[in-house]
Amino acid sequence: MTASVFDHPILSGLLGDDEIGAQFSAAAELSAMLRFEVALAEAEAAEGLIPAEAAAAIALLQEQFVGDLDALKQSIGRDGVVIPDLVRQWRAALGEQGTHLHFGATSQDAIDTSLMLRLEGVLSTVDQRLAAIIAALDGLDGRFGTQPLMGRTRMQAAIPITVSDRIESWKQPIVAHRAAVQGLLKAGLPLQFGGAAGTLEKLGDKGPAVRARLAGLLHLSDRPQWHSQRAMIAEIGGLFSQITGSLGKLGQDLALMADNGTAVIGGGGASSAMPHKRNPVKAEVLVTLARFNAVQISGLHQALVHEQERSGAAWTLEWMILPQMAIAAGAATRLANDILQSIEKLGDR
Repeated sequence: MTASVFDHPILSGLLGDDEIGAQFSAAAELSAMLRFEVALAEAEAAEGLIPAEAAAAIALLQEQFVGDLDALKQSIGRDGVVIPDLVRQWRAALGEQGTHLHFGATSQDAIDTSLMLRLEGVLSTVDQRLAAIIAALDGLDGRFGTQPLMGRTRMQAAIPITVSDRIESWKQPIVAHRAAVQGLLKAGLPLQFGGAAGTLEKLGDKGPAVRARLAGLLHLSDRPQWHSQRAMIAEIGGLFSQITGSLGKLGQDLALMADNGTAVIGGGGASSAMPHKRNPVKAEVLVTLARFNAVQISGLHQALVHEQERSGAAWTLEWMILPQMAIAAGAATRLANDILQSIEKLGDR
């Protein structure tokens, strides 16, 4: 049993997204945090801060380490973050080389960087799906674009338009959102590496060089630490909300068009009481997901307030909100592709 609809054993069939959700699994998070530690050790060994043999031993953890999840669950209830006990487990597996693990880093470095590594996968998937949505809209334009349609303003009949005119209103925002996603991927999501209070004090004058090497190894952008500057989190969440909002507009239009007979949508929507009905379920859920993310974005803006050098309260709030927004955006792109492929009619004829 789960309280989240996104991984509920039944409701996730409608609202979930297995591909995006996998990026927020415990296995994916632990793997990405270990990837950070392995790359950190390699960068520090290259700068002469830890022995090369220690970096080699740490690298082997990726193949050999199996974490004690029960211990991690108990420890986070005590410490508020998973890294202290995870580092303990890693060091126990390493033996004498364990003292060189996590050198100069803090919990937030590993956790935030793990998030960025996984968000790259999320954004890559969203990019591919937005491309498919654009292609599907172009296909519908080719099939139905010249059909007449009554334009409606403020829910009232206005002037005649074509189906192509309405499709263009759906497509333009999606093209812009895809460009924004590609811009983030091209620029590279940011590495998080600042140490205890953001000053990399343990690395001395080698701090910037280690950070640059670490960013290169992880294929992230090299930026100064952002422990308490969370605009990137709000920006990514905002993009998820914009994507779901634009797809929600598409879904709302299709639901209204199905009601007045200017759209016929196949692919499900059966009624238990009225067998003759085909409910526009997927179109409706696009509206639901848009409204869900619109509510969540205010929480991420609350989480911009990170007190002093690092916050616990605001940071934890991000953990509660951003993964759900990502999965909602993933579900919206999945459902939009499904519904566009199942349209049988658009237009007044």
